[in-house]
Amino acid sequence: MSSYYEKMPATGEVKCIDEEIPFELPNGWEWTRIRNVSQSYIGLTYSPTDVSSCGTIVLRSSNIQNGKIVLNDVVRVTKEISEKLQVEKNDIIICARNGSAKLVGKSAIVNSVSEPMTFGAFMAICKTSLYQYISIFLQSDLFFSQLRGVSSTTTINQLTQNNFNSFLVPVPPIKEQERIFEKMNEVIPVIEGYEVKQELLDKLNRNLNESIRKSVLQEAIQGKLVPQITEEGTAQELLEQIKAEKQRLVKEGKLKKSALNDSVIFKGGDNKYWEKNRKEEVCIDDEIPFEIPESWQWTRLSDCVELLGGFAFPSSALKSPTGRRVIRISDITPLGLKETNIVRYNGNDSLLQYKILQHDILLAMTGGTVGKSVYLHDKLKEELLANQRVAVLRSEYISSAYLDLIIKSPYIQEIITERKNSTNDNISMVLISDFILPIPPSEEQVRIVKRYYELTSIMSR
Repeated sequence: MSSYYEKMPATGEVKCIDEEIPFELPNGWEWTRIRNVSQSYIGLTYSPTDVSSCGTIVLRSSNIQNGKIVLNDVVRVTKEISEKLQVEKNDIIICARNGSAKLVGKSAIVNSVSEPMTFGAFMAICKTSLYQYISIFLQSDLFFSQLRGVSSTTTINQLTQNNFNSFLVPVPPIKEQERIFEKMNEVIPVIEGYEVKQELLDKLNRNLNESIRKSVLQEAIQGKLVPQITEEGTAQELLEQIKAEKQRLVKEGKLKKSALNDSVIFKGGDNKYWEKNRKEEVCIDDEIPFEIPESWQWTRLSDCVELLGGFAFPSSALKSPTGRRVIRISDITPLGLKETNIVRYNGNDSLLQYKILQHDILLAMTGGTVGKSVYLHDKLKEELLANQRVAVLRSEYISSAYLDLIIKSPYIQEIITERKNSTNDNISMVLISDFILPIPPSEEQVRIVKRYYELTSIMSR
């Protein structure tokens, strides 16, 4: 392959540029710098005093939408505009600077000019008789690869006039440029049509996967995901063991006597569900949402799960760059704890009662995240404390992984949606403690969790 050389316009020096040439061109094509086939300019900064309800339109990055100039949100200035900064038909407008790297370099041809227009400081203009072909080049990987090469050296993503002028562009003969432009006009609508269909298909798949996931969750907590095995015992036996363990802890002074106020939920001879506590028996048939296997048992969350609330840390106490991380409701996401905008508490150890442990389930009680939960199944990387409006569900007797499925199930999420305070999207500790949970025997809990993740992992492939 022959080498490529460039004669420097300022000094006349001839330099080999083989390392800059990305690929070979067909016969009749030539490599050139974009400055040799166009003129480019960067826009000006206009002060607030220049802005007016009438005057010259100032194009900004928001006016470039899907490769077209859209004038539905414009700024105008009364300042006199120099001729080189006036936008004319067939000029190409380019976003030259933006906080988002994805926006830098997006461009559009100006198809018509019905009134005076210019462009702002973060924009550039390219004027060329080869506008049709250059507009295609400005959407190519070749252009953006050169753009990435120059913008990565700055703290702000930007395209400068000098950098733009130095970009290499492969130029075909005029007639071939016209054919390329015509073919692109034929192909792009087809591609855009496929893109729209693909987006609809992706949305359908996401919605379908979410619906299937919810259905599997509901099947899991209704005893329909795995078969029942007689040898595994019953949930009633499990709940009796929990009650006996509580009585032992109360006797040893490790648990308050109030923890023994357990209720018993049972199906009466009238085929209705009743709840018996120390004072009375109450029919709760309207609270039971579905039937469960005979070996399962309904029970209140407070009877089998320890429920803890967070501490109301003042914002002034969460300014330290070091210390224990404090988990707020905004940190709870379906994918785990958020790892951005972390806050820490560097005070004394008197608040360790709010310490979060491995296998805890955190439930958001307020705001836009209400009802969202996260199960901390992995070993914690650091000490965590619960902030106010974060409910901590801790279970020594019921599988935390199975409890996590119940909390995420449509059954519990519907209860939260129906009973939350409509004023501030708030749920109370009382509501959470009163959740009626469908409990299977311990070994079945493990099998249910395993089967659930086997089925849902298929949807992620």
